[in-house]
This record gives sequence, structure tokens and C-alpha cells, in this order.
Amino acid sequence: MTIERAIPSDHTTLTVITKQSKAYWGYSTEQMEDWNALLTITPDYLANNEAWKLVSGGEIIGYYSIFEIDPQSLKLDNLFILPEFIGKGLGKKLMDNVFEKAALNNYSSITLDADPNAESFYHHFGFVTIGQIETSVPNRFLPVMRKLL
Repeated sequence: MTIERAIPSDHTTLTVITKQSKAYWGYSTEQMEDWNALLTITPDYLANNEAWKLVSGGEIIGYYSIFEIDPQSLKLDNLFILPEFIGKGLGKKLMDNVFEKAALNNYSSITLDADPNAESFYHHFGFVTIGQIETSVPNRFLPVMRKLL
């Protein structure tokens, strides 16, 4: 199992992983359709942001993407794993890689907007909830989280 830099031609596979992973949490078909554009990873996105894919047996099974907010702060924009691999320690493998990248570049914090179902996952890695943002779904909010490094 390796973690490799994602390239623009990985966009279709990463989109499939994103949508399947999001659907894992039991969102309705209608909700998933409403989020289609938000969950689509484009070649331009991969060309303009740093993304890393988790590869096992030649197959991409997960990924994360990051970008710099400012010279001190990194944003974890996406972290998704195929549903059949959730709960097997691979999220930790990706998070460890995120922390390694952050340390190499001397960032002092990482922020993210979590799916409400993943908030406890990020708490496990030392992220704290610092706010929330409203979504397109009435009365649904995404936790805004930060970890100081």
C-alpha cells in the first residue's frame, strides 16, 4: 500500500470514491444528487490543489487533498476512503501523511470542514471544533475544526 501524488487524470476515480464514501453515511439519493457538483473532483481541481491517493494492489482506494490558506495554515479539503475500507485504519494512514506534509512545510495549524458524521474521527486526531457553517440542507451544519501543530 502506497500514498502517491494524485494527477488530473485520477479525477473520475476520486469522484467515485468521494460519492461512495459520502453515501456511506446514509444520505438519501436526492441529497446525493443535490451535492453532485460539490462532490465532483475535476482535473482542474487536481491541477491546482495538492492531492494524495492511497493505492493498494494498483487500485486507488482513498485520497485526501490539501491547500495552503496562508503560510502558517493548511486546509484539509477532502479525505475519503471507499466504504469497504472504512474502519480498517486507512483513515489514520492518510491523516498521518497529512501531518507529515504539514510538518515538512512548517505549518502551525490545519483546518477542515467536517461532515457531521466524521467529526468524532477528527477529534480522535486532536482536532477541535471551532465553529460551524450552514449547508444547503435546512438546519444542517458542518463543524469547522482546527488542529494546532
